Amino acid sequence: MVVCCCVSLWNDCTLIILLYKMSGNKITMEVQDTPSSLLESESDTSNPNDRPVWSRKIEYLLALFGYCVGLGNIWRFPYLCIRNGGGAFLIPFFFLLFSCGVPLYFMEVSLGQFTGKSPLVVWSISPLFKGLGWLMMTISFVLAWYYNTIIAWVIYYFVHSFYPKIPWATCDNWWNTDQCIVSQKERPVLNESFALMNQSIAATAINQSEAVYSFNASQHNQSLTYTTAAFEFWQHNVLRRSDGIEHLGSVQWHLVLVLFVAWILTFVCLIKGIHSVGKVAYVTVPFPYILLTIILIRGLTLDGAVDGIIFYLKPDFTKILQFKVWMEAGLQVFYSLGPAWGGLITMSSYNKFNNKCMKDAWYGALVDGLTSFYAGFVVFSILGFMAHDVGMTVEEVSKSASGPGLAFVAYPEAITRLPMPHIWGVLFFLMLITVGVDSQFAMFETVASGIADKFPKQLNSRKTQITAILCILLFLLGIPFTTNGGVYLFQLIDWYSASFCITFGSFLESVVISWIYGAERFNRDIELMTGRSIPLAMRISWCIISPLFMLVLFLTSVITYSFCNCISLCRYCF
Repeated sequence: MVVCCCVSLWNDCTLIILLYKMSGNKITMEVQDTPSSLLESESDTSNPNDRPVWSRKIEYLLALFGYCVGLGNIWRFPYLCIRNGGGAFLIPFFFLLFSCGVPLYFMEVSLGQFTGKSPLVVWSISPLFKGLGWLMMTISFVLAWYYNTIIAWVIYYFVHSFYPKIPWATCDNWWNTDQCIVSQKERPVLNESFALMNQSIAATAINQSEAVYSFNASQHNQSLTYTTAAFEFWQHNVLRRSDGIEHLGSVQWHLVLVLFVAWILTFVCLIKGIHSVGKVAYVTVPFPYILLTIILIRGLTLDGAVDGIIFYLKPDFTKILQFKVWMEAGLQVFYSLGPAWGGLITMSSYNKFNNKCMKDAWYGALVDGLTSFYAGFVVFSILGFMAHDVGMTVEEVSKSASGPGLAFVAYPEAITRLPMPHIWGVLFFLMLITVGVDSQFAMFETVASGIADKFPKQLNSRKTQITAILCILLFLLGIPFTTNGGVYLFQLIDWYSASFCITFGSFLESVVISWIYGAERFNRDIELMTGRSIPLAMRISWCIISPLFMLVLFLTSVITYSFCNCISLCRYCF
């Protein structure tokens, strides 16, 4: 098969060379016409191919920022920092962001703008790799499929924040166990005699999102395990988790309802395509920053907040020499920026042909990286307060505050310790909703525009119907996530889409543009579009640095992968 592909590729190259010699002109991709109307006022949305364009440049930039800044910036990046050297982790993160992330980001932005097509059809520039468009569309479809499950969980917490009594603040609810305590501060004393014994009290986080403590009375050979009220609300009320993926259990109708609400929200915001997304972005993109700043200001006024921030920024430069640190920094960069998902190509395809997209790429990457860094201050100011309040170290508290455990266990518990917890609960979960839906817009639009571009004559005028049908389909497909064992399915799909598909897709994308279509040729196309050639350093990154690093990430993920370990991870990550 490899030989056949090489022969086919050689024949294609030979034909291109012959055509080049016969025509005497440079060969470029077929592009949309660029009449003078595209150079007119920003409110002009005419397009010779009947493809809409962004009403204003600011709407495109806001949508771009909203797509890149997601929930991972808030709950994953801070945890990676403290696990990989604190402030020292910023060195590999920003190095890879600028050396690999920005070039790939710019490649997708310029490709979408130049062709004016969605990822599903844009890869006709290299017929041998048309499947790359299907890969991108599949990644976005899968991500849109399970991503709204997270938004559904957040909506459930958001609604419960309005209750007169916050349900994760007490242990007198129907889902609570006998081992429930309101917070980690209330470590149980068995009785006065046990308190006088020589007890060994081991506070060990069983997993990354549980707050579980074991008390062992050595002389009486008795033990007691207890869990916090916030953790029990997450486990026994929201998820109602089963013992494993082999026990899916029944559909939980409270989750079906909030999942339906999440898809209704998606449909309303996308009902008119990019025109409605552009208007919604005026609210959903700036609003999280306002809320993050309010929470940060409040957090800095709490006791222990400074200790948390110092713990977050304190560098351990010895970890920079570890390969694992660079691998996790690279995965965070590419998972956050979202190359190979198709969202960047899709949104940029609605740009005017002569838009200066180089600045857009730098703006998007910088906003993404700096938002992750800024969110760390918000997270660790609260974790520092929690550590001070319960009499533990920040390190002990942070071990139980990674990933979903931060958003659905650690932060809700911290909210109950604040004055007026209802207000802070509403603000925090509203912030998560707005951050989440922004990323969902681009992933969903990638699928919808891909279908419309594949059948332009039949479907271009029926975008609303496509959006409605896709929302219904993805809602129905998402019902398995609402079962007792649905969280295990969620984690398995999240692992595959995040680790394998994105790195492999980014590698293929770099190879196709740089080596098959040609970096210099693509540079001439960009110069035709923007009037300026791209820097040599960026072309070197396209050809060598980015594909090599993506290949290393992909191979490392494959080599270190173990299905049994993945199943085990699923049991304990939630």
